[in-house]
Amino acid sequence: MSQGALDLSQLKIKLMESLENISADINIGIKTLNNDSYCVLGELKDLKDKFEQVETMAASFYLNNYLSPYTDKYLEISTCIQHLSHQRHGALIVIERKDSIESLIRAGTIIGARLTNSLLESIFYPGNPLHDGAVLIKGDKIYSAANVLPLSNVVSGGKKLGTRHRAALGLSEKSDALVLIVSEESGIISFAIDGSLFPISVTSSFI
Repeated sequence: MSQGALDLSQLKIKLMESLENISADINIGIKTLNNDSYCVLGELKDLKDKFEQVETMAASFYLNNYLSPYTDKYLEISTCIQHLSHQRHGALIVIERKDSIESLIRAGTIIGARLTNSLLESIFYPGNPLHDGAVLIKGDKIYSAANVLPLSNVVSGGKKLGTRHRAALGLSEKSDALVLIVSEESGIISFAIDGSLFPISVTSSFI
């Protein structure tokens, strides 16, 4: 069994255990409702936090399933985006899947190089002339950099999203591409697919 498959299996087990723990907590909460003198609001807040943690863990798990059929380099991609997250270097990475996206983007600079985490990370280093656009990955190669993506008009909580997130959503609304985003403000990693945006757990690798 490969290291990636092993890690994915471990993440699945952890996800199942977390859901089982939440289920047990819910059952306890239901029983305590019979006690009129006990307030369950604190437990509900705790459950909300646990659900958010499970959501990011589940996103990490399913992201691997989306990536693995289209690139063997998800280990390198994982290493890169986690380094970028820790350093607060913003990034926008497009993984082309079945749909060709070249007609949907404004093409940047052709790279045509074998994908490595160090090369991918260096592109998004602040000051690099290519860092301010999207990298396009096709299979196991970095196809191009500094690409411009179509922007979505989606709002979140009554506020417009940042440019990188709007670009990721915009492309995912028009194609089956998977788009990874690293926020330079918070270091939070997210991915967009099918017009939806999901956070990724940094503490448990998605590979």
